Amino acid sequence: MRVRSLLPPVPAAFFGIVLGLTGLGGCWRAAHDAWGMPAAAGEALMATGAAVWAIVLLLYGAKWVNHRAAAMAEVDHPVQCCFIGLAGVATMLVAGGALPHSRPVALALYIPGAVFTLLFAVWRTGRLWQGDRDPATTTAVLYLPTVAGSFVAGIVAAALGYREAGQMAFGAGFFAWLAIESVLLHRLLTAPALATALRPTLGVQLAPPVVGALALISVAPDLSPIFPRLLVGYGLLQALVLGRLLPWILKEGFTPAYWAFTFGATALATTPIRLAARGDTGVMADLAPALFLVANGVVGVVALGTLLRALQGRLLPPPPAIPAAPATAP
Repeated sequence: MRVRSLLPPVPAAFFGIVLGLTGLGGCWRAAHDAWGMPAAAGEALMATGAAVWAIVLLLYGAKWVNHRAAAMAEVDHPVQCCFIGLAGVATMLVAGGALPHSRPVALALYIPGAVFTLLFAVWRTGRLWQGDRDPATTTAVLYLPTVAGSFVAGIVAAALGYREAGQMAFGAGFFAWLAIESVLLHRLLTAPALATALRPTLGVQLAPPVVGALALISVAPDLSPIFPRLLVGYGLLQALVLGRLLPWILKEGFTPAYWAFTFGATALATTPIRLAARGDTGVMADLAPALFLVANGVVGVVALGTLLRALQGRLLPPPPAIPAAPATAP
């Protein structure tokens, strides 16, 4: 009989930690360029994100070897399966973190990350188009495979010098966002309230407009700043609505699911900082310092809460339910 590994079966959602850490690292890099903030802070955050990525990737790979039933149950789960796409997104973000230090390493990470992201997005979208879904499982995680994946692919492609490919990736993410946004808002407005365990996924709602704005100024740096400002304005509205809903979202208390808020929070800060670095002296430049502080606060609070749960032995959530095997006839 095979001896089961001691490695825990981590959920794919833990790749979201990488998004928050590298997102804040990118925010600090932008702050260094705009305001001369310490460069070491951004590099330390990027290195921490890379270390978490390596650990989660190892544990998630081991899950497929030692806990295959749990891994398959996650694939079949209508909500949790979307987080699997973050494996590729996180890999691309680590590639972006490595780029200033080694282009070959960045390319070696970006290519498989982008390929996995594209293949998973196509596979997941194909399943969605077949219908037969419970509307109660429609949450903001639907953005992750196509919208988050495409925008991050565009950002890192542009940084690597493949601006045209980055523009195509931005287009894929932008129009996917508009389509999914209408479906999600229809569900939120007309269907029963989200289950308490699913409410933290609303944090993802903040990400599309502001990550899209960051992608746009990356793939089209010569474009007028008007459209990025429009996207940031919509992102600020999303942030205010989420702030108003926070007591309702927090009904069950803190869980690591709140990393869903961090990538959007860091992108909401990074875009105005980058616009300020390009010479924008208007409202964006005025908002940038406050949004920078908020982003650091959001990531810091969620990271502290995650650490406390780990010390208490409550870090890992229950795995998705594994369907019972059909009974065999005697």
